[in-house]
Amino acid sequence: MSVTSPPSDWHRSLAAAIRDPHVLLKSLGLSADLLPAARDAGELFPLMVPTSFRDRMESGNPNDPLLRQVLPIVEEHAESPGFVVDAVGDSASKRAPGLLHKYHGRALLVTTGSCAVHCRYCFRRSYPYHEEPRTLDDWAPAFDVLHEDTSIREIILSGGDPLMLTEVRLDDLLTRCEAVPHLSRVRIHSRLPIVLPDRVNQELIDRLRASRLTPIMVVHANHPHEIVDDCAESLRELVESGITTLNQAVLLKGVNDSVDALAGLSERLVDLGVIPYYLHQLDRVRGAAHFEVSDERALELMAELRRLLPGYAVPQLVREISGELHKVPLV
Repeated sequence: MSVTSPPSDWHRSLAAAIRDPHVLLKSLGLSADLLPAARDAGELFPLMVPTSFRDRMESGNPNDPLLRQVLPIVEEHAESPGFVVDAVGDSASKRAPGLLHKYHGRALLVTTGSCAVHCRYCFRRSYPYHEEPRTLDDWAPAFDVLHEDTSIREIILSGGDPLMLTEVRLDDLLTRCEAVPHLSRVRIHSRLPIVLPDRVNQELIDRLRASRLTPIMVVHANHPHEIVDDCAESLRELVESGITTLNQAVLLKGVNDSVDALAGLSERLVDLGVIPYYLHQLDRVRGAAHFEVSDERALELMAELRRLLPGYAVPQLVREISGELHKVPLV
């Protein structure tokens, strides 16, 4: 792989993330008329956006597809039938603090409640992170379950975002996973390679490549404008290091509910060697109803993608349904 300069300090980039709607709007040259709603909805779920992600937004465009993913708006207050706090049944799948087990052969660790970006459609925006492990000793019950259940072959690190963990804490969790003899793969679900690209540094890549577990990185980009500059470089470094890298997107009204956006996203991903994996129908979490795209429209878009793209560039359209034993394909 081709890293010619020392990695930048991702902690410094994280500290510089924008948390004030006024700062975000002013930096994009947008009207202060948007500020009251942004501050009001931000009381429900605070704004947070790294400057790298902000730099990819179009100045002066209140409908920029990246801005729409992070800017709080008044519609988040709307009560919509079927939109609930726990949209995917996380609470019913908990086997120990921090451990969710929904699907055969794999289980998920809720490693942290922290993220580098607050996506307005986040299905865990109201998750009770305060109930999950905080100290390393708190993880003991979860790893007791993992050691006992030999049917689990793959462990998923999620959150929040697992790459928000310090290098020491991430190393400790990986080491504990590696000590479970029947585990063979570790999957990391992270938005950081997209929104905070300097988190993908040589230290992270070396640790993943040194693991006895096969590492799989699942990133989350929704629009081709995200896959540029430092983000594109972070994905290229993951792929060139030999780490299997997949992308899962969410179909979002006003963000990527067009053939051009979805085809452009897939094209940019495959050109970097990233596999378009899933296109999720929106998880029906409270506060996100304004992002929902109908199933009929979703299927129309998929038909167009199959016409335009090679099969390997077409993601699988799925929905997560609480209690189902797998993601449910929409066909």
